[in-house]
Amino acid sequence: MKDVVVITGAAQGLGACIAKALLANGFRVAITDISEKDAVATAKRLSSGSGSDDNSGDVAGFKLDVIQKSDFEQTLAAVEAHFGQVNGLVNNAALTLTTPVMEVTAEEFDNVLNVNLRGTLFGCQVFGAYLAQKGYGRIVNIASLAGQNGGAAAGVHYSSSKGGILTMTKVFAGNLAANGVTVNAIAPGPMDLPIVHELVPPEKLEHLLENVIPVKALGSPDFVGGIVAQLMQRDAFGVTGATWDINGGLFMR
Repeated sequence: MKDVVVITGAAQGLGACIAKALLANGFRVAITDISEKDAVATAKRLSSGSGSDDNSGDVAGFKLDVIQKSDFEQTLAAVEAHFGQVNGLVNNAALTLTTPVMEVTAEEFDNVLNVNLRGTLFGCQVFGAYLAQKGYGRIVNIASLAGQNGGAAAGVHYSSSKGGILTMTKVFAGNLAANGVTVNAIAPGPMDLPIVHELVPPEKLEHLLENVIPVKALGSPDFVGGIVAQLMQRDAFGVTGATWDINGGLFMR
């Protein structure tokens, strides 16, 4: 039976690309979003697959507000009831703001940290405990280059939250490894996604591509999805607590 992976914030953007890649790699996928309508719509769009593939029955949409731990518990129960099992989680939901550092308010800071960092905490807690009890599971947290180098365009709250996710990944990896659950992070740099084109002015993006990003190209969301699919494989047990850098050479270690 195909493994089932839950993705947060997957109605659009990178989350939807990850869902598409997981389906293409033989997983069943629960697309979750704060908007149930959007989650269901994306699931329906992906359910027809591509070409001759048919993913009907392999993907479904659910509502999930990541700042509420009870929502994670309810969604986990709903997905298990729908698919019969749950084997993995992708903590992808994020609030991306670029407010200048000296203008970030306490309310805005809290909003970003609540979605990005607290949402990841609750996901790792609820799904981590469930998967550990089952004796097997995979968790992938979507961090960011901004959490490693501060980011070129990201707000201080966004960068701080993503840096926290990197550390949180190690903490949960250490706590869950003995129970067959791996926890890893992916830290993408600038991706070829609508949100990047919306947040970065054309002239600044041109400068980044020509003079800043070593490979002179935005990252591929589909490639990120492929990495998630690899980390979700049953034979990926040897990788945990790791951060996978996909940043075009912007951060090397």
